[in-house]
Amino acid sequence: MAWSFTSDRPVFVQLAEILKKQIIAGKYAPTEQIPSVRQLAIETAVNPNTVQRALTLLEDEGLVESRGTLGRFVTSDLGTIQRCLDDSAKSLVAQFIENARNMSLPDERIIEMIKEELNK
Repeated sequence: MAWSFTSDRPVFVQLAEILKKQIIAGKYAPTEQIPSVRQLAIETAVNPNTVQRALTLLEDEGLVESRGTLGRFVTSDLGTIQRCLDDSAKSLVAQFIENARNMSLPDERIIEMIKEELNK
């Protein structure tokens, strides 16, 4: 996978978001070890300190836990993973609704469009 970062937000935040998406999508299963800081730094072509900051964000969210010298692992708490998945999905829905409202679409039409897409 080619890692691509934009200049509009800190790289460590973007990296944390990418890793979070990978975890909630199942690329890294619960209790699975994630690559080391050094491995991720090489893979992403960013400074190890940047990777460390990204992983700290994920630890703060409870998605990743450190096991000392063994490394970092995805949490075994399926509730935490589900909460992060739900939060991410709600954020996408909120973005869509905001964009649709900015286009002056009435709420009824927005709901209708969502139902149409779900029925495809």
